[in-house]
Amino acid sequence: MISRRDLLKISTVVGIGSTALSSYAVAESFRETVTRYHLTPPRWTPDLNVRLAVLADLHVCDPWMSIERVAAIVEQTNSLKPDAILLLGDYVVGRGLGKMSNPVPDESWAAELANLKAPLGVHAVLGNHDWWEDREAQKRRAGPTRAGRVLEDVGIAVYENQAVRLQKDDRAFWLAGLGDQWAFLGGPSEADELADDSPYRFAGIDDLPKTLQQITDDAPVVLMAHEPDIFPKVPDRVSLTISGHTHGGQVRIFGYSPVVPSRYGTRYIYGHKVEEGRNLIVSGGLGCSSVPLRFGSPPEIVVIELGSGSGADV
Repeated sequence: MISRRDLLKISTVVGIGSTALSSYAVAESFRETVTRYHLTPPRWTPDLNVRLAVLADLHVCDPWMSIERVAAIVEQTNSLKPDAILLLGDYVVGRGLGKMSNPVPDESWAAELANLKAPLGVHAVLGNHDWWEDREAQKRRAGPTRAGRVLEDVGIAVYENQAVRLQKDDRAFWLAGLGDQWAFLGGPSEADELADDSPYRFAGIDDLPKTLQQITDDAPVVLMAHEPDIFPKVPDRVSLTISGHTHGGQVRIFGYSPVVPSRYGTRYIYGHKVEEGRNLIVSGGLGCSSVPLRFGSPPEIVVIELGSGSGADV
């Protein structure tokens, strides 16, 4: 949480209209909630009960997402007793918000995330800002990235078009991690089908066919993908896709978000989406991008209960 004194000081800096509105929006940015989903999606083993905790879009920086706040989020996440913890990328601060914040060493936030504990492990993918803010990786048009290295250095698995088979109570499922779809600035990849007037033109390192080729049996599959835009291409072989990136719009006024970083607009802005029997959950994330506030889209830790014994089917 943030002190009243700092809240007033930050509200003055943000300056988005009235002091009251500014104060509320900044305060909401520091008020984590826990959002729970209960479902048994198609192709999921009904009596395989798995609890997943999802952390997305931390954007670590002072004072908006300090090391102390990351530590508190880690403690809260552990208290939820998940079977596995999924980190969906964008650990570093973006360029816009960077002008109104102080950087935090990558090693510091990675050390805090190393305190996350779950029986089936902690698993991560990278987000677009983890690529964009790494100038050397942008020059090479290839990894590794600083963010990926520090996560691996503290023992957190980072997936780039890879899949791993996990097991609970003698029942297996696959966890797959897609490479980032917006990794490189400057033009779409050949596989992109962007509209001519789309403002979102980036080259990705995502390879969905390669990722799914690693699935060697009929156990259910959970796919981690930082951006939800891959969802229309995800086959029904995947029980559930989990994404972040959109921040739930970050600023939502009467349900309307003026900026959504997706080629699909608000189609995958937030929450549980079902299309042709395929399931997607989009986290609203925890940090901020471009401006240090949230309005109508509070930061959240997501808990997903999978299996018929975990709650009501969806």
